[in-house]
Formats: sequence, structure tokens, C-alpha cells
Amino acid sequence: MKKIVIFASGTGSNAEKIILHFKKSSLGNVVGIFSNNPHAKVLELTKLYDIQSIVFDKRDMVDGYVLQEINKIQPDLIVLAGFLWKFPASIITSYPNKVINIHPALLPNYGGKGMYGMHVHKAVLENKEKETGITIHYVNENYDEGAFIFQKAINIEDCTVPEEIAEKVHQLEHEFFPDVIETLITNY
Repeated sequence: MKKIVIFASGTGSNAEKIILHFKKSSLGNVVGIFSNNPHAKVLELTKLYDIQSIVFDKRDMVDGYVLQEINKIQPDLIVLAGFLWKFPASIITSYPNKVINIHPALLPNYGGKGMYGMHVHKAVLENKEKETGITIHYVNENYDEGAFIFQKAINIEDCTVPEEIAEKVHQLEHEFFPDVIETLITNY
């Protein structure tokens, strides 16, 4: 059984989809949720599904505490699902090609520092894009520049506000992210 840990900063809608997906799978299991936000709704999932939680701050990331906690678990895959900080090189180096992220746009467009959530959807709308989508990619030392694993586009010509785009993108995330993770761990 492959071990998955999730890093999240917010509500955890993707985290919950991943947890539920692997509750029905014999291939893997979510064994830990790491959050830099002690008030994040995602932490409620740890109680609901009896999953270990680790809450940390910037100093914990820098001084190696977070890496120590990851090493105790020895995960097969580290999944960033709405995690808003730049991921440290020490963890990426320790887990090469084992750290992935989901981005709410078709990279390389609308990526980089500060491009997350509604910031992305507003930019997509302002530029009058006809489509957007999701990109699942490996994490490297730069924001949103790791090798692509999966992309899926969706038409947004009928969207008039960023919230409508966000809803369509969330549907894609929830539909495809757990399956892509399962494919990855199957190949590890």
C-alpha cells in the first residue's frame, strides 16, 4: 500500500476527493495532511477520516522540522493541493519526482508567484480566454515550472465572472486529480 501525504492551506476540497478515492483503493492511502494554516478547514478532514495532521510555520519549513516529519512517514508521493508556499528545495531533493502540484490553469500560462485561486481565474477572464483548465505537474525549485504530468482544458466562453470559471476548474480538479495520483503511484 503506497503512502500519500497532502499539503494544503485552505478548505481541502481536492484533499477530500483524494482521501475518498483512496478509501476505495487497495493501491494507496492518504496517511498525513500537512498545513501551514492552523485554521485551515482541511484540518477538519484529519479528524473526520482519522489521518495524522502536522501544522507548521515558516521557521519549521526552513529549519528542517517539516522534512523530519515527512521522513518519519516515508511517503511514496507528496501532493500539493492548494498549498500556497514555495516548496523547499530540501524536500524536493529528498523526494525527487515524488512531489506534485495541481494548478488551476493551462501552464505555462497563468503560472508563477502570486498566481493561485481567484487571481488566476480573474486574469484568465480579463484576457478573454476561450478556454482554461488544470495542469498537474512535478514540483521543482520554481513556481509552476516542473514537468507536466497531465493537462485538461475546458471551454469558458459562457463564463462572465471569475467564480464561474473557478467552478468549472474545480470540477476538472475533482474529476482528474485522484485518478492521476493513482496512475502515478501505480508506476512507483
